[in-house]
Amino acid sequence: MKDILQDIVAHTHALGFLELIKISNDKETVIESMTDTRSVILNAKTHQKVDEFSGTFGMPNLDKLSLHLKNPEYKEYAKINIVNEDRDGEIVPTHMHFENDKGDFQNDYRFMHKSIIEQKLKSAKFKGATWNVELTPSIPSIHRFKLMNAAHSEETVFTVMTHGTDLIFAFGDSGSHAGQFVFQNNIQGSLKKELCWPISEIHSILNLTGDMTMSISNDGVMKLSVDSGFAQYDYICPAQIK
Repeated sequence: MKDILQDIVAHTHALGFLELIKISNDKETVIESMTDTRSVILNAKTHQKVDEFSGTFGMPNLDKLSLHLKNPEYKEYAKINIVNEDRDGEIVPTHMHFENDKGDFQNDYRFMHKSIIEQKLKSAKFKGATWNVELTPSIPSIHRFKLMNAAHSEETVFTVMTHGTDLIFAFGDSGSHAGQFVFQNNIQGSLKKELCWPISEIHSILNLTGDMTMSISNDGVMKLSVDSGFAQYDYICPAQIK
């Protein structure tokens, strides 16, 4: 239980821009989240259904959950239980109870009711796209992205384009300090136009550990998929106007 919770927090809260998630646990465990501006929409599924979860509920204040999971009192042993209660004739998950091995250090982390999370985090259903460019980002390419980001810290978006078989990331423009680099050589496919994405969000996702793939569509959407071993996290990022 602790492992999957740490994995969820690492792929949401740790990014710095996802602070509220929705858990749906019917035939499979689905995790959803998005930024306030919908610059990133997360759709994830665990590889194995999390039997401890039930129904649909929200997990707010992920910083507090992260602190509980990092608490040294729960490092060697943590008893973590999902507590369900009767609310108007319906059994719903209300909170998560943490307890150390001696039972003398306890915390409760409260869930958000289904009706509230569904109002606050209305599902943005991704209808799919034709992926014109697909690749596996390499560690050197991600490192070069970091270097270019540091050199152009004043920029908020970067431009993605193809030239021949090269996928190119460009920062700035002709009216400012500018730079570009080849993110990937020998790609299959091409982009018909230049598209822009937010630097900070993409940078944070690229820093995640796990098997990662990047897909880009001429329809103006990028998908970064990260398989952590516990779940596959799909980050859908609509292109932005520069």
